Amino acid sequence: MATDETANRWDDECDVLVIGSGGGALTGAYTAAREGLSVIVAEATDKFGGTTAYSGGGLWFPGNAALRRAGDQDTPADAKTYFHAVVGDRTPRELQDAFLDNGRRLVDYLEADDDFEFMVYPWPDYFGSAPKASATGRHIMPSPLEPERLGALRDSLRPPLDVDRAGNPLPELLIGGQALIGRLLLALSKQDAVRMRRGAVCDELVREGDVVVGAVVDEGGRRRRIRARRGVLIAAGGFERNQSMRTEHQVPGSSRDAMGPSGNLGKAIQAGIDAGADTDLMSEAWWSPGITHPDGTSTFSLWFTGGIFVDDNAERFVNESWPYDRIGRVVIDRIGDGSVTLPFWMIYDDREGARPPVRSTSVPMGETEDYVDAGLWFSADTLEELAEQIGVPAENLARTVARFNAFAATGTDDDFHRGAEPYDRAFAGDGSPLVPIEKGPFHAAAFGISDLGTKGGLRTDAQARVLDASGSAIPGLYAAGNSMAAVSGTVYPGGGNPIGSCMVFSHLAALDMVAR
Repeated sequence: MATDETANRWDDECDVLVIGSGGGALTGAYTAAREGLSVIVAEATDKFGGTTAYSGGGLWFPGNAALRRAGDQDTPADAKTYFHAVVGDRTPRELQDAFLDNGRRLVDYLEADDDFEFMVYPWPDYFGSAPKASATGRHIMPSPLEPERLGALRDSLRPPLDVDRAGNPLPELLIGGQALIGRLLLALSKQDAVRMRRGAVCDELVREGDVVVGAVVDEGGRRRRIRARRGVLIAAGGFERNQSMRTEHQVPGSSRDAMGPSGNLGKAIQAGIDAGADTDLMSEAWWSPGITHPDGTSTFSLWFTGGIFVDDNAERFVNESWPYDRIGRVVIDRIGDGSVTLPFWMIYDDREGARPPVRSTSVPMGETEDYVDAGLWFSADTLEELAEQIGVPAENLARTVARFNAFAATGTDDDFHRGAEPYDRAFAGDGSPLVPIEKGPFHAAAFGISDLGTKGGLRTDAQARVLDASGSAIPGLYAAGNSMAAVSGTVYPGGGNPIGSCMVFSHLAALDMVAR
């Protein structure tokens, strides 16, 4: 909801109120504070870090200083050619260019502070056949961070997924998203004008006329009005964990299979809508196939070293080595046309044993017998017997595998071109990912559809100012990250695009507030 009053009793005041605490939110808070503004960060849960803390921490920033130090010869023009080609006109060109032009500048801005350090992590662009795609990628990540540098701050850092959901021990070194959030928390701890709050849920904005002047934050049942003299930045993630909101906006998949934190319920997005914000891409998410676990969840999965996916007719339907979002979108399309029902199946042989050839499942796989007992993994001496167990046509499965094995023998996939793009070969040592299925017994593992979070949200301009239905900026209101309608539209151009764009637009929002 949105409150519209000309006279308010304020419980607190600041220049900038940041809703959320992922990589983008904290970048916006850091920028505002470094430029001399007072900041309150309101995080809905009991930990800082958002989805970023679960992630690999990759950042897609073409032409940045870390890439240059490693000898990268990419040009801004080439990066724009690639991004424009894959995103098309689904989002405004000026929005795309704001992202592309400011990523490298943000790296310079952050690395001027000793608490930030970035390194190259080669990761091919996700549309390898598009013009000016990079085979090594435009991808960097934060350098690892010793947890001792954080001290007590580590207690407030959201742990990795395998710790949070599977109870694994904390890692001895902070890497990826853990290092990014850790470095941001460390830098923010040195800014006197920043106040960090947990358990602070924003579900209401306060307006004076058409201007957003603050927000109402619920802290343990106490509703506090916070005045924001320069503006409110909503960077609170998506609504992937809110099943009713997913249903309302027709987002495929289930909230239980989303990888975002439990607090990603879209309350701040809804507050923006109630304040008059326009939205876009509300049915979209960052997709992936997800291996299905005995508890019924399907978790974000990649890095397949073998196997093929088959539909209800026991036929291949996708390049299994494609980037995860591209696979996920094909699965959703096939669910829509009725050729795939969940679960769908990965078929593989026994060269690596009965466990699926999947190296990254977000949440660690459990014991083999638990998946067998749950009816999720099957084994048989013949493909025909395996087909009977998973309910697909036996003759078709045998024919599908024989055809795939013929492609593996030649190294060329005539059906789906698996191995034709650099990303396809990234997990095969740049060799062929076509691994024949010939060593019995044969196996099948159940898969569903998962996501890293929704990517639809408040529509913004190139300064991250939230727009109303007429296209006019709502004074005092900004959005970034998965709370903002994604700059990449309906595609996922490269690893690190979600966090990178979130950080850029939060940074731009803060700079715009500084200039007000």
